[in-house]
This record gives sequence, C-alpha cells and structure tokens, in this order.
Amino acid sequence: MNLIPEPLAFELSSPGRVGVALPKCDVPATPVPAGLLRTELKLPELDELTVVRHFTRLSQKNFSIDTQFYPLGSCTMKYNPKANDAAAAQPGWKGAHPLVGDARNQGAIELVYRLQESLKAIGGFSAVSLQPAAGAHGELAGVFMIRAYHLARGQAGRVKMLIPDSAHGTNPASCTMAGLTTVTIPSDAEGGVDMEALRAACDDTVAGIMITNPSTLGLFERNIEAIARMVHDAGGLVYGDGANMNALTGILRPADVGIDVMHFNLHKTFSTPHGGGGPGVGMVGAAPALAEYLPGPLAVEKDGKFSMATPARSIGRMKAFYGNFAVLVRAYTYIRMLGEEGMKRLAESAVLNANYLKVRLEKHYEVKYPRRCMHEFVAMGDVAEGIRTLDIAKRMIDYGYHPPTIYFPLIVPEALMVEPTETESKETLDAFADAMIKIAEEAKSSPELLHSAPHLTPIGRLDEVAAARCPVLCYRG
Repeated sequence: MNLIPEPLAFELSSPGRVGVALPKCDVPATPVPAGLLRTELKLPELDELTVVRHFTRLSQKNFSIDTQFYPLGSCTMKYNPKANDAAAAQPGWKGAHPLVGDARNQGAIELVYRLQESLKAIGGFSAVSLQPAAGAHGELAGVFMIRAYHLARGQAGRVKMLIPDSAHGTNPASCTMAGLTTVTIPSDAEGGVDMEALRAACDDTVAGIMITNPSTLGLFERNIEAIARMVHDAGGLVYGDGANMNALTGILRPADVGIDVMHFNLHKTFSTPHGGGGPGVGMVGAAPALAEYLPGPLAVEKDGKFSMATPARSIGRMKAFYGNFAVLVRAYTYIRMLGEEGMKRLAESAVLNANYLKVRLEKHYEVKYPRRCMHEFVAMGDVAEGIRTLDIAKRMIDYGYHPPTIYFPLIVPEALMVEPTETESKETLDAFADAMIKIAEEAKSSPELLHSAPHLTPIGRLDEVAAARCPVLCYRG
C-alpha cells in the first residue's frame, strides 16, 4: 500500500471554463485604461467545484493546535478555549468602534480597565497598558520607556543595555530600534546569568538589563533579586521579558523581585490566538518608577464611569487605535474563567508537564542544563553519528507531530526546545515521548529514514539554503 500522498496539483486551469455567471452590465461599459491590466498574467479558468475542492484539500493539510500536538518551545501554540471565541463574537463586542467616543463605549472601556487591573494583580505592577500590538511591540515600548526615563533625568549617556545570552532573540533588535547598544552577558555553568560578567558590565553607561525569566533554556533565574539589585545600584532599570509568564502566574509576581517594566504575551499565557502574524497584544506592566511613561491611553475609572487617559510622561501611542480588542476580550474571558486559583494551577501544570517530558526523554536526548526546568526544556538532537536536530524534526512530521523550536537558543548545540504547555493531557505527552524515543532508536538503526524524512507529506525536504538565497516571491504558471 502506497502511503505517500500524491503531490497537490496546482495547474488546474482549462480554457473556456468559468465558475461564476455575472449579471448583465447595467451601466455604460467603459474601456479599461491602457496599461492598467498586465497582459502577461494568465488568469486561471476554473469551474466552481474545482476551486472549492482545491482549497478544501489545502485546508485539510493545515497543521494546527486543533488537530495535533504542537510542542513549539517558547513561541507556544497553546489551546484556545472555544468559550473565548464565543465571548469575543458577542454583538456588543463585535460592533464596538473606537471613534464613537467614551460615552458609547462604556462596556468596552470597562473591559479594558478590568483586564488592566487583573494583569496588575498577576504581575504586581502599579499600572498596565494594553496598547502594544504584539510581544515584540510591547518589548519595544518597554525599552522606549527606559530610554525616556533616563533622558528625563539628564542621563543621555546611559545607552548600554545588558542582555543575557539566554534571552529572547527580539531583545537586541528592540534595543537597536530604541537607539541603545547591547552587551551580551554569558550564562554560567548551570544556565543562569554569569554574575561576575554582569558585575563587570555595570557602570554609569548602563540603561538597564533585559532579562527573560524563566529563560529560553526553560530555567528559572535563581539570582533574579541579586541581578535587579546590582543593576539598580548602577543606576539602571530592569526590563522583564514576560513571554514565559505561564510558568509563574499565581506563584511569583515579577515586580516583587525587582522588575521595573515587563511585557506579557497574551497568546503565551492567556490563551489568545497565535500565529499567522497576528492579531496579538503585548501589554506592558510598570512599577512606580516607570508607570507614568506607559504608552497611552489607559482605561481609567471615576465615580463608576470609564474613560481613556494618557499618563503624564507617556511615550505616546504604539498603535493608531487601541490594540486588537477581540483579543482583549478573549484574554479577559480566560482569566475570569480560571480565577486566582486557576491561574496558579495553570503555572503548576505547565511546569509539571515540561518536567514529565524532560524526565522521559533525557535518557535518549541529552539536556545541556539538566536541572529542574520550568515550562520548557532544551534537549539536543545529535543522538547518533551523522544525525542532526533537523533530521529529528523532519521525522517527527511523519509521526504526526509539529516539530518543536529547533536551533534556538543559540547557546545550545543542535537545540530542540520543547514546550508541552499546561493544556495537554498525560496521554498526549506519553504518545509524543514514545514517538521521540522511537525516532532516537531509528537514528541509530536506520539513519537513512531520518535523512530522507518526511515521507508522508505532499512535499518532502526543501532546499532551505536556496530558498533563503534565491526566494521565489510570486507565482509564475
């Protein structure tokens, strides 16, 4: 039996075939201006049934969190409860418009206010802005806030941002866009920040440190309070990359350990949609020192009425309108469904699932930093001579699993970053672990199986180097 599917056909056009009957023109016909139509484009001629079948077949080949386990480390594809979608689809939310004014948008502004208050409580912050449109956008807002803080104090010479080598990859880009320079702080033997290297870098040019905790290694930074104290003593501020907050909710409030400003990823912790370039929200929480610099406007309440107001020293808007509102509705719904105790169980389950998988797999895949992990762990895919992480990842597709993040973080050779999230069952984790163990065995007994994987997809391995260097950016029939 041939299990390899036939490649999907794209050349389906047949001359003279049509899929739509247009009504007779009821206005005077006007010639199309010369040069407006590109005569070299061969538009397809197809009947409706062929078009419907083609796109339906394409949709059935999609990989999603609704169809299979998706252990994408750090970026996290977590299940989004359908109750969130039902809430966001309510007519009152769908029909809201940002230009009708505060008086007609009281319900929407109240939801924004209540979500701000919830996130303040979760993070321990004094104020929260929901303005930024994505995690990296919120990160950029936080760096702008730090820069504005120093400029307001006449300390324009504070232009250096310290970034551990286990941080998220967007951190250096945000610093550069904000006009700061970056200094990489190495990790120590246990995967934490090298305290001596940090101490040596703390001088009067330091604007702050950007620290991801838990880090992209999936490890909690044990010295976080000492790190914050050291940077504060040097006159800098502490930016917390809160992308991995799903390991801490209800257990640790970042502001309590010295974080001055931090972004939350709604998709990461609060179950809103992720992927496809958006929509997203990267809300920013701030401790008292930076609260007045938050991007505005923020929702405020007075005498039972809600309105939007901008902090006194705000860095301004990060978007023309107020975030992606339907995503805010989803996050608020999720937080209210779980409640305070549920938020704590969320983090406990994320950590339990990741450690369970790590223990099952570490006998077959080396883990560079084998101490107890948080929400994710980083293994290495070079399990046999001539086998690379890419081979492991491609073979996983044959077993019906989306590969985890690979080759990141850069400080782990042949990295496989696995995050099961808190929403997966033990049965799913066991099935995934069994498949990974089987692949490790195949790597030793039948390496050619991995080198030629995937075998059960319409398209096999692509020439990724050629795709990067010589991209084909448009269709040519």
